[in-house]
Amino acid sequence: QVHLVESGGGLVQAGGSLRLSCAASGSNFRLRAMGWSRQAPGKQRELVAIVTNDDGPKYADSVKGRFTISRDNAKNTVYLQMNSLEPEDTAVYYCTASPAGISVTYWGQGTQVIVSS
Repeated sequence: QVHLVESGGGLVQAGGSLRLSCAASGSNFRLRAMGWSRQAPGKQRELVAIVTNDDGPKYADSVKGRFTISRDNAKNTVYLQMNSLEPEDTAVYYCTASPAGISVTYWGQGTQVIVSS
């Protein structure tokens, strides 16, 4: 079992920045991938960014050039630096983690990001 705790959401004006953090805890796991997804009101959940042990970071087209995902393996923590935020980025952001060797993805409880115009 992997437990994820997110932080860093909030209210920001368009053009501003926020940094989300997500710490993973549990026992006897090695994480293959960590990432962020989001769900805006009335829309489907979408992948925002992901980083794996084998590949470099990958981003949704809508956030390329504005968001940066990074990972601290020693701390089992993943970050999402969000710059040049737009009202369309308003959503609940969820951290995800996938342990190595099993086809399971764990989700955090979500953190709200609101971008005002």
